[in-house]
Amino acid sequence: QVQLVESGGGLVQAGGSLGLSCAISGRTSRIRTMGWFRQAPGKERDFVAAMRWSGTNTYYADSVKGRFTISADNAKNTVYLQMNSLQREDTAVYYCAAERDRVQVPTTPTSYDYWGQGTQVTVSS
Repeated sequence: QVQLVESGGGLVQAGGSLGLSCAISGRTSRIRTMGWFRQAPGKERDFVAAMRWSGTNTYYADSVKGRFTISADNAKNTVYLQMNSLQREDTAVYYCAAERDRVQVPTTPTSYDYWGQGTQVTVSS
């Protein structure tokens, strides 16, 4: 099993920055891809960013490209999401997720096997 715990959410003004962390524990050897998703009230859970756990290639939703950065510290078993130039539309609960065996990096929530509990990010104008 793999356990994921997000931290770092909060309230920030539009144009500001916020960093999220996802601490990973358990059988990390089973992880192939780490991803970040977000879900706003009344909306579906959307892909934000992803990367291979043992690689460097990164993947982003068009809406966050150039503003958000996903990274990982394998030694610390932690994945990060640095969010810059935040907009009100970025307000959502952000979830960390892990998957085990997809050949291509997945961007759909159903492709991921493990989820954190989520952390709230609120961007005020």
